[in-house]
Amino acid sequence: MAACSPALAMEDTSSQKSGQSKDALGSVTPEETLANFIHVKLEEYEPSGFSTKELILQKAREVCTCNHQTIITFFCRLFPVLDWLPCYNVKTQLLGDVISGLLVGIVAIPQSISYSLLASQDPIYGIYTNFFCNIIYVAMATSRHNSVGSFGVLCLMIGQSVNRHLQQAGYSDDNAGSLVVGNSTSSTNGTGACDRSCYAITVALSLSFLVGLYQILLGVLQLGFVAVYLSEPLLSGFVTGSSLTIITSQMKYLLGLKIPRHEGVGSFILTWVDLFRYIRNTNICDLVTSLVALAVIVPVKEVNERYKEKMKAPFPIELLVVIVATVISYYCNFEERYKSAVCGEIPTGFRKPTLPDINLFSSLAVDALPIAVIGFAMTVSLAEIFGKKHGYAVRANQEMIAIGMCNLIPSFFYCFASSAALTKTLLKESTGTQTQVSGLVTSLVLLLVLLWIAPLFHSLQTSILGVVTIVNLRGGLRKFHDTPSMWQLSKLDTVVWWATMLSSTLITTEIGLLTGVCFALLCIIFRTQRPRATLLGKVSNTEIYEDQSTYKQLSSIANIKIFRFESSLYYANKEYFKTVLYQKTGVNPTLLAAKHQRVGAQASTDTGNSKSFFGTRCDCLKQAKKRAEKPPADACPPSTDMHTLILDCRAMHFIDTVGLSALKETRHDYKEIGVQVLLANCNPSVRHRLREGGWAGEMDSGGQLAFHSVHAAVQFAEWWYHAQQEESKEKKGALPHPEDLNFQVSL
Repeated sequence: MAACSPALAMEDTSSQKSGQSKDALGSVTPEETLANFIHVKLEEYEPSGFSTKELILQKAREVCTCNHQTIITFFCRLFPVLDWLPCYNVKTQLLGDVISGLLVGIVAIPQSISYSLLASQDPIYGIYTNFFCNIIYVAMATSRHNSVGSFGVLCLMIGQSVNRHLQQAGYSDDNAGSLVVGNSTSSTNGTGACDRSCYAITVALSLSFLVGLYQILLGVLQLGFVAVYLSEPLLSGFVTGSSLTIITSQMKYLLGLKIPRHEGVGSFILTWVDLFRYIRNTNICDLVTSLVALAVIVPVKEVNERYKEKMKAPFPIELLVVIVATVISYYCNFEERYKSAVCGEIPTGFRKPTLPDINLFSSLAVDALPIAVIGFAMTVSLAEIFGKKHGYAVRANQEMIAIGMCNLIPSFFYCFASSAALTKTLLKESTGTQTQVSGLVTSLVLLLVLLWIAPLFHSLQTSILGVVTIVNLRGGLRKFHDTPSMWQLSKLDTVVWWATMLSSTLITTEIGLLTGVCFALLCIIFRTQRPRATLLGKVSNTEIYEDQSTYKQLSSIANIKIFRFESSLYYANKEYFKTVLYQKTGVNPTLLAAKHQRVGAQASTDTGNSKSFFGTRCDCLKQAKKRAEKPPADACPPSTDMHTLILDCRAMHFIDTVGLSALKETRHDYKEIGVQVLLANCNPSVRHRLREGGWAGEMDSGGQLAFHSVHAAVQFAEWWYHAQQEESKEKKGALPHPEDLNFQVSL
């Protein structure tokens, strides 16, 4: 039977049956199929008349419209506190906010001091950071539960950048009191001389300024969607890898060792090598103090977590250990007697505002980018988690502007970069906070420390600060326990987790983040480049078609193959689409066409050996008759057992120009061997691309494209097949002229 491609093959169709549904299409007669087959043509809406230029102008007019209402709306959106503060209920919300703010403030005191050490800063600057950013976040945040401040991963990245610049400027770990004369914005004596501590905070506040600037720009440009590229496995692996790096950096404080500082690739391994090399110089006092603090803090925190539902508030064991350790160190004079490292003098009050050093911007611009990305990713993700849990809306772009302001403005007040902190946010939410008023309470607690309490921590050992830092990283280390279950759910996500974790640990945190993002994107490409492809079968007595390799008791449709490609079709998976299509259907039209050419060439050779025109004509007729009676095995035209191929495009969210070309090539190749290709379940955007790309050529002048369901396509294929059979019966017995012989396919 000759191949045919009727115009009806491109019409949008669906099936409607007036009587009871049939068990299988093969059980209905051609007359019933034709009677039950109904064409459904859907009329599309007219496209909007707005051009891109008009749309941009309309948006610009909306933004630039200035009146009383738009000004109020603008400020209410920029400062959400203007919306919720007038509605604040003192009776029902104040108590929970005060209790939560006090507890978070108590926890923030030791964390502020310990994370300052991690960021290579003096303790007072960590308290400054937590104080200022909480006040700003209250006014500009849409999240009611986030607690912002110093975050371990960010402090690690800040410390690495600061240490690198300290080494470039000629500072070492042992020359904290040395002075360098320059144009730094802060100085110890007002004469332009800047010691190591001064230069370190100069680098940190300049870095914070750039981080805040990046985050504000991302928020203003409505680029909050960038956070979606930092998947949960990626962030989890990055936090775990950073936690291992932080633990490694704090081990020298726990052991009281002075070892060379390593930065860059391989610093993790080199630091551990030095720890074992200098372990004989361990300060016994620091080691014993660290072990005792760990033995006290870890069990109490485990009890806090296990019984957090029954406890009204967690026991502040970290603050208690810090206070007791400070008292013991002071009265036992650990600094003089055992040479233990202590915090030293912590000033009170505030310093005069300063400006970032613009000369450092060029060298800090690259360092600020990953810090900005991680900062807003953590802030937005935590805000969305608790917003969804408590049923209120969170605006991601506004959150980016808020955390950007929390980094930009405090950079003028000797603060380093901050973000939402996981442990404090969890504590804040679990202790009954209602609004960001709790952030103001936390700032008041830190204000008391800044004004009066800070000098009392002079004798606090740095080993205790290292213990506090390490204990708060238990959550990141517990992710190792979740990897087996993650492997069962998704092997690719687990690979992303391990790749990000290992690269963040063994290389650097910045390169680890970049590696994780690139690897995650490659996994997405891999999933779409080699997606799952299956043949579909029919569920009896239904119009449902499902994967034959997954479900049992599915019936195949005679002479019809239904192929599903579970991905969009684009340039990267075009070849795989064709390969797996030929493999699943068992029909390679290119090979069949090549075989036909060989058969035709052999026939031409036979006719060329004839001696006369009439002899040639007679021999051709005889050979044609002989082949019709008994064709030899090597001269048979190729054949296939299907007459229709249906492509289920339900999973194709889009197709590009290369994918469209692949579909057109597929349709052309199968048409050459007498198989028609139908599309089903195409979404409107794919239909539009097919229509504009001339999928059906001139035969699609009516604008119809594809079928709205697989069942409608199957019904049409059956109707078309029976119609072709009826046509072939009328022409049965007629021998075609040899010159009119065309390539035919047995069905």
